[in-house]
Amino acid sequence: MIIKPKVRGFICTNAHPLGCAAHVQNQIAYMKAQGPLAAAGKNVLVIGCSTGYGLASRIAAAFAGGAATLGVCFEKPPSERKTGSAGYYNSAAFQDAARAAGLYSETINGDAFSDACKAQAIDMIKADMGKIDLVVYSLASPRRTDPKSGETFNSTLKPVGQSYTAKNLNTDTLKISELTLEPANEEEIANTVKVMGGEDWELWMQALADADVLADGCKTVAYTYLGKQITWPIYGRATIGKAKEDLDRAAAAIEQALAEKSVQANVSVLKAVVTQASSAIPIMPLYISLMFKVMKQEGSHEDCIEQAYRLFSECIYSDQPRLDDGNRFRVDDKELKDETQAKIEALWPQVTEQNLNELTDFKGYNENFLRLFGFGIDGVDYEADVSPLVEADFK
Repeated sequence: MIIKPKVRGFICTNAHPLGCAAHVQNQIAYMKAQGPLAAAGKNVLVIGCSTGYGLASRIAAAFAGGAATLGVCFEKPPSERKTGSAGYYNSAAFQDAARAAGLYSETINGDAFSDACKAQAIDMIKADMGKIDLVVYSLASPRRTDPKSGETFNSTLKPVGQSYTAKNLNTDTLKISELTLEPANEEEIANTVKVMGGEDWELWMQALADADVLADGCKTVAYTYLGKQITWPIYGRATIGKAKEDLDRAAAAIEQALAEKSVQANVSVLKAVVTQASSAIPIMPLYISLMFKVMKQEGSHEDCIEQAYRLFSECIYSDQPRLDDGNRFRVDDKELKDETQAKIEALWPQVTEQNLNELTDFKGYNENFLRLFGFGIDGVDYEADVSPLVEADFK
C-alpha cells in the first residue's frame, strides 16, 4: 500500500514502516557520532522504550554505552490492511540494528503496569542478562490498571485550585483562541497521580530487587517536565504537576527501600519536545512552536536524542551531575535560560493566526510531529508501494 499520514487532532492514526526505521537509524547515527560513554551501565532495562525519550534512552544505552538492553512497550502490530503503531516499527528497527551491532536486544510487548509483565521481564533478565545496572522509567499512558485491585484509573489534564485560561492553537485548523480549563476535583487529582505518579516505578524497582536482579549501585531514572512561566499553570500547578511531585516522593522512597543495594534514584527533568503525549496537552503546540523558533535562532535547539545523550553523559554517568535542590537531574537548562524564556514570553502575546508562521516555527513543530510516525524523513520514497507487515521478534 501507499502510506500517507492520517492525522486527526493531535493523533496520527497510522505510521510508515520504512520512515520509522529511517528515523531510528538517524538517531543511532547521531549517538554513534558522539563517541562512547565512559563507565556506562552494561545491562539496561527501559520501561516505555518505543517512542520519544524512552526510545532515545535505549539508543543512548546501546549505541553510546554498548549496553545489552531489555525494552518494555505496549504497541499495536500491523496487519495486511492496517499499519502497526510507530512504536512497533521503531522497536523492530532498533532491535534489528542492535543485534546487527552484536548487542543483546529483547523487547516485551505488553502491559508494563501488570504483574505478569514484571515477572516476564525478571525471568528474561535472570536467563540472559544477570544484573541490571540502569532502569529507565519512561511510561506515558492516559490510564492504568492497578495490578493489586484490578481497578482502572484515568488521568486528567486540568489545573488545580482554580480555572486556567490561555491562548491555544488548534493544530488541525490553525485557529488560535482562548481556552479555559476548569479545575480538577480531588478524585481527578488522585486518579492522575495513580496513573502518572511514581507508584508503578516503585513497584518495578521493588520487584526487581526482590528477584535479586539489581546490581549493587544500580541507577534508575524517571522522566518529567517542569517548564516555567507560560507552561507552569498546566504542568506544575495542575494535575500533571501533582503526579510529577509524586515522582519525587517515589525517588526518595526507592532509595530508602533499596539502601542495602545502594540504588540511586533520580527524577530527570527534560526539555519540552514534540511527542504524542505533549501534543495532547493544551497550549503546548503553540509554546513548543515558539520555543523552536527561539532556540533554533540561538543555536541551542535539541530533540529527544540530543537530550538523551546529555542526560547520560552529563548526569547519569557524570562525577559531577547537574542536580537541583530536589535531587533531580536537569537537562532542561537551555530551554529555561532566562534570556530564552524572556524571548518566548515577549512573543507569546503577539502571536495571531495571521503571523503564526512568521513569529513561530510551527512548520518545524509539524515536521517533528510527522516524523514521530515515520513521515517526512529524507531518503524515504513515500510514493512507493510498501507492505505494512514488519516481523518483530517481540516476547
